[in-house]
Amino acid sequence: MFSFAYNDASNYYEIASREFEKIKKQLLNSLTNHGRPFIHVIDGNYRNRGELYLLHQFQGVELKQDYAEATLLNLQKIWSRPVHIETVVDEEPTILTFDGSEHTQETK
Repeated sequence: MFSFAYNDASNYYEIASREFEKIKKQLLNSLTNHGRPFIHVIDGNYRNRGELYLLHQFQGVELKQDYAEATLLNLQKIWSRPVHIETVVDEEPTILTFDGSEHTQETK
């Protein structure tokens, strides 16, 4: 058995691992919630300003930055107030925010 990963340098999918434990972990992660992240609403009145605060239940896989930003943009359109999500970026607890005009990232 082996797992594949996309190599940006060669623009091809290549064998990423032949180690059983890594392959098993990847398979189990893809089965958990069908590979989608767990995100919970923590506060609908964050900072007492009606802002939405979400928490990404980090399970070893970071959110894709472009997906997270697009999601925050769409949620902000619906919520009509700034939207925040607490997650992990580069092994650091981080809050991603979209206020309607710009995306910001703050290490917690």
